[in-house]
Amino acid sequence: MTLIPPPVTASQVRAPLPGGPVWRVFGDVRALLLAPELLLLQVAHPVVGAGVADHSNFRAEPWPRLGRTLLSLSTVIYGGQEAATAEARRLIGVHADMKGVDPSGRRYHALHPEAYHWVHATLVKAPVDAMRIFGREMDERALAEYYGEMRNVGRVWGLKEHHLPPDWEAFVAYYDSMVAERLEANRSVRDVLDALAAPARPVRWIPDALWRPLGRAAGRAALFITAGALPPVLRERFGLSWSPRRERRLRRFARVVRVLVAPLPVRARVALGGVLAREAERRRRALEAASRPAGADA
Repeated sequence: MTLIPPPVTASQVRAPLPGGPVWRVFGDVRALLLAPELLLLQVAHPVVGAGVADHSNFRAEPWPRLGRTLLSLSTVIYGGQEAATAEARRLIGVHADMKGVDPSGRRYHALHPEAYHWVHATLVKAPVDAMRIFGREMDERALAEYYGEMRNVGRVWGLKEHHLPPDWEAFVAYYDSMVAERLEANRSVRDVLDALAAPARPVRWIPDALWRPLGRAAGRAALFITAGALPPVLRERFGLSWSPRRERRLRRFARVVRVLVAPLPVRARVALGGVLAREAERRRRALEAASRPAGADA
């Protein structure tokens, strides 16, 4: 089993540039609506699902886990070359020891190329799906430019050239085959669906009496959007119901989102990504400063 090598150097590939196709699409606020679907798709891979079940604190602390994920992704996309490379190296280190045996007796390692590539693939596809559902569908030229930059993101993360489909058409064929043949309804999928159905309080200071109705409403909305965005074969595999009536409701909701967000300038739509990237960089520098011996800067 070949594990992911260290990320390539800055001279070989580039992180997304400001104003480019990935910068414009990846952190769009509408893409956040598909965050639960993105997580479901990732943990449905048997290796990712086993690693999350055995090594993640998602069930106990879903909101802090989500926050760390958003900080990490925003750093790679919006933090610039140095920050993206540093974050990629950190991720390699974090996942290096995540290995074990899943409930079916299959050995796994978090850095197995197939699993690592699948996580990257979900990050490639989710923003495209978000634009298709809640915005303006990307044309062939935009998709080609976007995918070219996202291939570079995969290389920064440590994937080799041969792990990545060469163009958008090949990527879609790969993605569809993974959905049809490789993803499964495992323990981590059930945990994510349970967390969506009854979301925990994001912060302790919200009273239970207030959060109970808010949490139920948020959970219903998240499950509704997630079920609608999933490929139909996965809806059936995960036991999520859908109907023409629900499809019409989703389309009406999407029109409302489109009307509200479309007038905003691009910088406003992606502003959260930049804020999170700066916060992640601040934390990284604070940790580096704290780990330096006293007087090292003297």
